[in-house]
Amino acid sequence: MGKAFDSIAQGLVEAIALTQGDPGVEARTHQPQPVNVAELRKNLGLTQMEFAAKFCISIGTLRHWERGDRTPHGPALALLNVVAKEPQAVLRALG
Repeated sequence: MGKAFDSIAQGLVEAIALTQGDPGVEARTHQPQPVNVAELRKNLGLTQMEFAAKFCISIGTLRHWERGDRTPHGPALALLNVVAKEPQAVLRALG
């Protein structure tokens, strides 16, 4: 096998060790903080319809998040974290 295979195999071994909690594996992971969507929306002074429209989120999804039926994850969670920190920048960018 070649160097590429060895590198991929080593990465797989390290990924498995990381997920199993091995403290000897050095890796950077990025986990966005959870966001209280209802609180964020209220702090911005927006209705559900306004918030959903301004940030390109379906009203149904927003309602599920606010009720706690679902939680935002992935790109949506990243967006909400940015909105929580810099709402005006996001609004300008989405313009």
